[in-house]
Amino acid sequence: MPHTPVSPCPELDRRIARLRELAAAEPRLEGVLLYGSWTLGEADAHSDIEAYLYVRDAHAGTFDGREFVGRIAPLKLACTNMYGILAVVFDDLMRGEFHLVAAGPGIDEVPTWRGMVHLPDPGAAVLLDRDGRLTAAARHLADPCPPEPAPTAQQLTDELTNWTLMLAHVLERGETARAHALMHTVVAPQQLQLCRLLRGSTTHWLTPSRALEQDLPAADRDRYTATTAPAVLPAVRTAARAGWQWSRELAGEAAARWGTEVPTALHEEISALLAQDGGSCSR
Repeated sequence: MPHTPVSPCPELDRRIARLRELAAAEPRLEGVLLYGSWTLGEADAHSDIEAYLYVRDAHAGTFDGREFVGRIAPLKLACTNMYGILAVVFDDLMRGEFHLVAAGPGIDEVPTWRGMVHLPDPGAAVLLDRDGRLTAAARHLADPCPPEPAPTAQQLTDELTNWTLMLAHVLERGETARAHALMHTVVAPQQLQLCRLLRGSTTHWLTPSRALEQDLPAADRDRYTATTAPAVLPAVRTAARAGWQWSRELAGEAAARWGTEVPTALHEEISALLAQDGGSCSR
């Protein structure tokens, strides 16, 4: 019998058991692989079902994913999202994301996810495996693959420099909403990744804001909070300056620890640009 993690959400466990049962009875499926919080033992009442449905190659073009997923529980919504994934909302507002993939090439790609997907218990993550190929592929993801400190810190230092310069130019142009979005969706995640790298807290590396309140010290949480702002120009400017100061401190800490390079002169120019009150840049 496959091992089944016990989550704090019995309904999620029941949905996954139902998916296993349906998949076993569906001859067009060659394999089903879960990923996400349930496979990591972090699921709760707000978690989603996230799975790859590996369809036999002969049926890949005709398999009706929406109809199949609707057998798990009634659906309030089903759509193909911007990434080409079948996204659903079940009748109790639980979400689901299902990748419909041709089994032949799809299963071969699983080992290449190392460093992006972690499956500590492949036996629990694999809900269906007709020929053993999917389980063998999933075993490549069993061991954690933390980022390499020095090259990753250098990459993040360079990225933060580049994106913050763009942020400064956007602010000078007076595009408050765009600057706000750039700061929160591009700059902040990279700051959190560099912070996690320095603190040795990379479990939630790919979603660095996840479990932030538990993973990082209060001082870092306060610095992150200072980089957030409502989409009002003075507040965005203040947060951008605070965020850049934190980025520079993190980059300096990384340089002292791993010998990474910091473009100090460029950093000073970015600081000067952020210190302006707008109107001097015609980009």
